[in-house]
Amino acid sequence: MNIITKFTVVTQQGMGALLMLTRELAKEKFAALLKPKVLDNYISGKFNEQTLTAEVNNISNQWLIVYVNDEPAGYARLTSKGQRPQRLEGKRAVRIADFGVLSKYPDDAVKDSLLEKCLAVSKQYESIWITEYAENPLIPLFETKGFVKETDAGQLEELPLAAVCLIA
Repeated sequence: MNIITKFTVVTQQGMGALLMLTRELAKEKFAALLKPKVLDNYISGKFNEQTLTAEVNNISNQWLIVYVNDEPAGYARLTSKGQRPQRLEGKRAVRIADFGVLSKYPDDAVKDSLLEKCLAVSKQYESIWITEYAENPLIPLFETKGFVKETDAGQLEELPLAAVCLIA
């Protein structure tokens, strides 16, 4: 199995992969947790071609795609945007705002490749944070890489789900 994680830009191939990944991962992550209409509105509002193109072109964001045998398997978005945990105020920090790998790629090496690239890109920052829905099965992966759960629980910005913040 050939696994590679690389940056993506606004090209036909890059945007096609991102559109597919963002929509499919949103369905996999949230279908059992949200009403269909809420999920459909979330996907159509956040993961359409116009919005994604603007987000990929935004200098505050860096988009990564992990490929398995040249097939897009997952993605992550690093950004300086978003509500920072209070503990990180005044620090140079970056957020892993989106992170996921399609369920048809269960090998831990795929998730590890994507997360290791996120961490490598983030070395210039003092801290990294992730805000994820509280039931995300990837939380133990983040914890094995040095992320620690904050005691304050919250809610996701875009969805009516309980959230957890992890900081490394």
